[in-house]
Amino acid sequence: MFAAFPLLAIPVLVYNLIALTMPGAFGATDATAWFTDALFTINMTSGTPWPVSLSDLLLAGSLIVLFVELLKSTTSRKIAIINHSLSMLLFIVCLIEFLLAPAFATSTFFLMTVMVLLDVLAGFIVTIVAARRDIDFGPGDQA
Repeated sequence: MFAAFPLLAIPVLVYNLIALTMPGAFGATDATAWFTDALFTINMTSGTPWPVSLSDLLLAGSLIVLFVELLKSTTSRKIAIINHSLSMLLFIVCLIEFLLAPAFATSTFFLMTVMVLLDVLAGFIVTIVAARRDIDFGPGDQA
Protein backbone atom coordinates (compact mmCIF):
# COMPACT_ATOMS: atom_id res chain seq x y z
CA MET A 1 0.00 0.00 0.00
CA PHE A 2 3.04 2.28 0.45
CA ALA A 3 3.47 2.26 -3.33
CA ALA A 4 0.18 4.18 -3.63
CA PHE A 5 1.46 7.01 -1.41
CA PRO A 6 2.49 10.07 -3.48
CA LEU A 7 6.03 10.82 -2.36
CA LEU A 8 5.69 14.50 -3.24
CA ALA A 9 3.48 14.76 -0.17
CA ILE A 10 6.67 14.59 1.93
CA PRO A 11 8.19 17.95 0.79
CA VAL A 12 4.72 19.52 0.87
CA LEU A 13 4.29 18.27 4.43
CA VAL A 14 7.73 19.64 5.37
CA TYR A 15 6.73 23.04 3.94
CA ASN A 16 3.46 22.88 5.89
CA LEU A 17 5.31 22.08 9.13
CA ILE A 18 7.74 24.95 8.59
CA ALA A 19 4.87 27.32 7.76
CA LEU A 20 3.04 26.18 10.90
CA THR A 21 6.03 27.10 13.09
CA MET A 22 6.33 30.63 11.68
CA PRO A 23 4.92 33.53 13.69
CA GLY A 24 1.38 33.87 12.38
CA ALA A 25 1.40 30.26 11.16
CA PHE A 26 -0.39 29.80 7.83
CA GLY A 27 -1.39 33.47 7.82
CA ALA A 28 2.22 34.67 7.94
CA THR A 29 2.88 37.26 5.29
CA ASP A 30 6.67 37.24 5.66
CA ALA A 31 7.11 33.58 4.63
CA THR A 32 9.32 34.55 1.70
CA ALA A 33 11.94 35.95 4.08
CA TRP A 34 11.91 32.73 6.12
CA PHE A 35 12.54 30.60 3.07
CA THR A 36 15.06 32.82 1.28
CA ASP A 37 17.40 33.71 4.16
CA ALA A 38 20.73 31.92 3.78
CA LEU A 39 21.16 28.90 6.06
CA PHE A 40 24.80 28.43 5.15
CA THR A 41 27.28 29.48 2.49
CA ILE A 42 29.43 27.27 0.28
CA ASN A 43 32.61 28.79 -1.14
CA MET A 44 32.84 27.79 -4.78
CA THR A 45 36.08 27.03 -6.61
CA SER A 46 35.74 30.35 -8.41
CA GLY A 47 35.89 32.11 -5.05
CA THR A 48 32.28 33.20 -5.21
CA PRO A 49 30.18 32.40 -2.15
CA TRP A 50 26.96 30.46 -2.80
CA PRO A 51 24.34 31.17 -0.13
CA VAL A 52 22.05 28.15 0.29
CA SER A 53 18.56 28.85 1.63
CA LEU A 54 15.78 26.67 2.97
CA SER A 55 13.96 27.28 -0.29
CA ASP A 56 16.90 25.86 -2.25
CA LEU A 57 17.00 22.73 -0.10
CA LEU A 58 13.23 22.18 -0.35
CA LEU A 59 13.25 22.57 -4.12
CA ALA A 60 16.26 20.29 -4.58
CA GLY A 61 14.63 17.64 -2.41
CA SER A 62 11.36 18.04 -4.27
CA LEU A 63 13.09 17.56 -7.63
CA ILE A 64 14.67 14.32 -6.41
CA VAL A 65 11.31 13.09 -5.16
CA LEU A 66 9.68 14.11 -8.47
CA PHE A 67 12.22 11.96 -10.31
CA VAL A 68 11.33 8.96 -8.13
CA GLU A 69 7.61 9.64 -8.66
CA LEU A 70 8.09 9.73 -12.43
CA LEU A 71 9.85 6.37 -12.24
CA LYS A 72 6.97 5.01 -10.15
CA SER A 73 4.42 6.21 -12.70
CA THR A 74 5.82 3.89 -15.36
CA THR A 75 4.39 0.84 -13.63
CA SER A 76 1.04 -0.31 -14.94
CA ARG A 77 -0.15 -2.03 -11.79
CA LYS A 78 -3.58 -1.35 -10.35
CA ILE A 79 -1.98 0.45 -7.41
CA ALA A 80 -0.75 3.13 -9.85
CA ILE A 81 -4.35 4.34 -10.32
CA ILE A 82 -4.62 4.90 -6.57
CA ASN A 83 -1.30 6.75 -6.64
CA HIS A 84 -2.52 9.00 -9.47
CA SER A 85 -5.75 9.73 -7.58
CA LEU A 86 -3.90 10.61 -4.39
CA SER A 87 -1.50 12.79 -6.39
CA MET A 88 -4.50 14.63 -7.86
CA LEU A 89 -5.86 15.15 -4.35
CA LEU A 90 -2.45 16.45 -3.24
CA PHE A 91 -2.42 18.88 -6.17
CA ILE A 92 -5.86 20.20 -5.18
CA VAL A 93 -4.69 20.71 -1.58
CA CYS A 94 -1.53 22.50 -2.79
CA LEU A 95 -3.52 24.73 -5.11
CA ILE A 96 -5.96 25.69 -2.34
CA GLU A 97 -3.09 26.45 0.05
CA PHE A 98 -1.28 28.50 -2.59
CA LEU A 99 -4.36 30.57 -3.41
CA LEU A 100 -5.79 31.06 0.08
CA ALA A 101 -3.01 30.99 2.71
CA PRO A 102 -0.51 33.88 2.78
CA ALA A 103 2.35 31.67 4.02
CA PHE A 104 2.02 29.59 0.85
CA ALA A 105 2.06 32.50 -1.60
CA THR A 106 5.78 32.04 -2.30
CA SER A 107 7.71 31.07 -5.38
CA THR A 108 9.02 28.02 -3.52
CA PHE A 109 5.56 26.62 -2.85
CA PHE A 110 4.40 27.57 -6.35
CA LEU A 111 7.24 25.51 -7.87
CA MET A 112 6.43 22.62 -5.55
CA THR A 113 2.80 22.82 -6.68
CA VAL A 114 3.93 22.75 -10.32
CA MET A 115 5.98 19.62 -9.54
CA VAL A 116 2.88 17.95 -8.08
CA LEU A 117 0.92 18.93 -11.21
CA LEU A 118 3.64 17.45 -13.43
CA ASP A 119 3.48 14.24 -11.40
CA VAL A 120 -0.28 14.07 -11.93
CA LEU A 121 -0.02 14.74 -15.66
CA ALA A 122 2.87 12.33 -16.19
CA GLY A 123 1.10 9.62 -14.24
CA PHE A 124 -2.09 9.86 -16.26
CA ILE A 125 -0.28 10.17 -19.60
CA VAL A 126 1.96 7.17 -18.89
CA THR A 127 -1.03 5.12 -17.76
CA ILE A 128 -2.99 5.99 -20.91
CA VAL A 129 -0.05 5.14 -23.19
CA ALA A 130 0.51 1.85 -21.35
CA ALA A 131 -3.19 1.00 -21.60
CA ARG A 132 -3.17 1.62 -25.35
CA ARG A 133 -0.30 -0.83 -25.71
CA ASP A 134 -2.14 -3.44 -23.63
CA ILE A 135 -5.14 -3.52 -25.97
CA ASP A 136 -5.16 -6.81 -27.80
CA PHE A 137 -6.41 -6.59 -31.37
CA GLY A 138 -7.69 -9.62 -33.26
CA PRO A 139 -6.21 -10.61 -36.65
CA GLY A 140 -8.65 -8.43 -38.64
CA ASP A 141 -8.98 -5.55 -36.17
CA GLN A 142 -5.61 -3.89 -36.56
CA ALA A 143 -5.63 -0.12 -36.63
